[in-house]
Amino acid sequence: MASIFGKIFTVSTWGESHGQAVGAVLDGCPAGLPLCEEDIQKLLDRRRPGQGKMTTARDEKDRVKILSGVFEGKTTGTPISFAVFNEDQRSHDYAEIEKWYRPGHADLCYDLKYGFRDYRGGGRSSARETIGRVAAGAVAMKFLKQVAGTEFLAWVDSIGQVDCPAVDTDKLTHEMIEASPVRCPDSDASAKMEAEVLAAKESMDSVGGTVRLLVKNVPATLGEPVFDRLDALLAQAMLSIPACKGFEVGTGFAAARMHGSEHNDEIYCDNGTFHTRTNNAGGIVGGISNGENILCRMAFKPTATISQSQKTASRTGENGELAAKGRHDPCVAVRAPVIVECMAALVLADLYLQQKRNCL
Repeated sequence: MASIFGKIFTVSTWGESHGQAVGAVLDGCPAGLPLCEEDIQKLLDRRRPGQGKMTTARDEKDRVKILSGVFEGKTTGTPISFAVFNEDQRSHDYAEIEKWYRPGHADLCYDLKYGFRDYRGGGRSSARETIGRVAAGAVAMKFLKQVAGTEFLAWVDSIGQVDCPAVDTDKLTHEMIEASPVRCPDSDASAKMEAEVLAAKESMDSVGGTVRLLVKNVPATLGEPVFDRLDALLAQAMLSIPACKGFEVGTGFAAARMHGSEHNDEIYCDNGTFHTRTNNAGGIVGGISNGENILCRMAFKPTATISQSQKTASRTGENGELAAKGRHDPCVAVRAPVIVECMAALVLADLYLQQKRNCL
């Protein structure tokens, strides 16, 4: 099972949804970076469940422990190990799915691939695995902030049929995003999105959404053509997040309806620094960052676990119906922004170190 991401700045996640703990091992972080558990905890607090009506009722505090790689408040250059212990598992809620496959879940595929699966909450296929990514991503963010001033902001851009109007990215802050129960910085759209989520929850259903990502102060030249292009690695990172089903950078699919004269970003030089007048490319050209803001959008499917009865099949080939028990998010997109930010940070930190290795 492939659980390692990156080439120099690498993260290996471990643990299951209903196991004793989940976590990660981060290798390749340079020595001397100031780091404490609170640096990681503030991001885990944005990801954790039990945050109100918009998320699952599973009540996990998700308190992180740094087990290695930090001494006297600084990274040592050795592997950094993180652990978060599970406290509010209800494995009995999943007893029935030991036999039945849940529609929309990875149950069937895991059984076909391995001939065995951890049916308690989905095991490794659970979004709880992303705790390790967020912990490692928090370190990547701090590293990039120190060396380049890079900032990451992700927000919910749509839920169901409700869209967020264009956001002024020059004025956007984390405080504006986190003030919304659905992490949408537009107050009118936020209220409509909240109603959309609650309506789905009331009908024992779920609803999908999209998340936008803005990365500011991106160093130019990041990306390793031809196969480790920056946009390709970002796509891999985002599509590895559970429930993420689509990715675009810049104008994305809208570019297919444009002419080159409209899509090409004009280049100009200001005091020896190159810029583009527009940013249809989303800050990436030829698989390499050009120094402009990175702009991406990700699509998240509706949560697979719903309380409505659905037709399915059992491990023994019996056809029947299953109404899922347990606690789940009515819209996974609401908790996705911090995971999106952290996965982007892991990509950029790894490529930053590769660039330093490859060029004088």
